[in-house]
Amino acid sequence: MRGEKENRELLIYIAIAYGVTFLMGLLMWYGNSKNLDLSMFPNAQMFYPAAGVMLAMLCVRKKDMLVPKIFYSFFVCVTLILAIAAIISIFYPYALVVVGGIPISIWALLQQGLIIGASVVSWIILLATKKEKRRAYGLCWNKSAFSWICIFLFVALYVFRTVIAVAWSGQLNMLGMIAKSPNTWMLLAVLPINFFLLFAAFFGEEYGWRYYLQPLMQERFGLRGGVLLLGVVWGIWHIPVDLFYYTQDSQLLMVLTQQITCITLGIFFAYAYMKTENIWVPVVLHFLNNNLAPIISGNYSASVFENQSIAWSELLVSFVINGVIFGVFLFAKPFRKERDA
Repeated sequence: MRGEKENRELLIYIAIAYGVTFLMGLLMWYGNSKNLDLSMFPNAQMFYPAAGVMLAMLCVRKKDMLVPKIFYSFFVCVTLILAIAAIISIFYPYALVVVGGIPISIWALLQQGLIIGASVVSWIILLATKKEKRRAYGLCWNKSAFSWICIFLFVALYVFRTVIAVAWSGQLNMLGMIAKSPNTWMLLAVLPINFFLLFAAFFGEEYGWRYYLQPLMQERFGLRGGVLLLGVVWGIWHIPVDLFYYTQDSQLLMVLTQQITCITLGIFFAYAYMKTENIWVPVVLHFLNNNLAPIISGNYSASVFENQSIAWSELLVSFVINGVIFGVFLFAKPFRKERDA
């Protein structure tokens, strides 16, 4: 039985991770109907799950001296600023600044600045936080050897999945052209730097999903069932960006595709987290999943995620390929040993 404190924490988490997400979804609906720039919303949304966990811990565990209060408070404040900026961007959508004679959205600059600043300051705070506090709240790097194995295994599977998908579509020559482009290798080379500058957004999701919600779901529904249901609720959480940002003409297909992605990727992310007990592994995997897409597609910008069109045939391909490549890990050893009652 969960205690009163644990239930309060869960309610606060749900209110922030899901309540704020769907309230902001109403603004996204309005902005979408007016053809406004909604790019502030997806990035802000990535911070909500971790902010929900942190606010819950700060409110409920006030007497726990091991709570990393400075880091938590800073992250919650950054999340609040990003959410407010997203809201304001709806009412002042055409705020521009001229850089080198080129007009650039002030919201794009603000967003990048906030995420980079939050990432850099977060590293500083984490390094200054005592190890016992970081370890007590899942912020330490663990099991280094297998952590790196999981990361490299994911990259190999990601590339393998891409090759199969492209071959299925009969466009293998496109991969050759991308491989020959100097931009491809330059962007791959700077990925580690980009991770350290942008990690806060991906940590924002994974600390909420893998560190906090996954153990709760597995405790209630079993090791396999909990992870599968986590994939479903993770996919549901994406609905506002699915409907109003990722696509304009394939809403139902995007929602279904998101479910497939979240369930299958969630299996591998859960496997990696259970195997390593290292939250930084799924953070890195999530970063790679999002940032390899523009490189491998040859569209070297974040716009690759916006206004996508999906066909039913692509949904089937996604289900088969992701199900085989990542879904098979549901039968790996960590999922076969149920926890003690």
